[in-house]
Amino acid sequence: MATASPGGATTLATASGMHFGVRRSIPYITGIAVGLSSMAVASALGLAALLMAMPALEISVRAIGTAYLLYLAWRVATGGAPSRTTQTARPVSFLGAAGLAWYNPKAWAVTMGASSSFAHLTTEMASQAALMGGTFLAFAAASMALWCMMGQALGRLLKTERQWHVINITMGSLLALSIIPMWVET
Repeated sequence: MATASPGGATTLATASGMHFGVRRSIPYITGIAVGLSSMAVASALGLAALLMAMPALEISVRAIGTAYLLYLAWRVATGGAPSRTTQTARPVSFLGAAGLAWYNPKAWAVTMGASSSFAHLTTEMASQAALMGGTFLAFAAASMALWCMMGQALGRLLKTERQWHVINITMGSLLALSIIPMWVET
């Protein structure tokens, strides 16, 4: 469920589907899925605990993630209708999407929480890492594809430049607002 809840990655998946369609968004979908999967593996192997134990490193990751998300929010908000922008615009790349996952402290918290919650399923660390990685890979790919398909369907409903302008500003604003939970103590 954590991979399907609204946030930065799902907002970008929706926007990517609207502007580029599902097929051209596959590198983004795959990047998020592989990014979260590799984070789950890292969490199962103890790397997330190291990140959280080093406040300076954790703040640096958060700051880089914030800057990247604000850049992407600006790109979404200032984009036009696909007919005007598809020639020069490109969806977020595989590496960009994987980086987005790795820069998200909330994603670290989710993968770390899942890893500790399900540690009892196996006694071997490598088995747990494989189980967590495979589970996050499958669920993240499915949820990102679903959000992307919803975006593609929404994009087909938009007919005027004004409609695209409003939805782009709305999506960019939602993406920028998704940063707040990264900085609010829970």
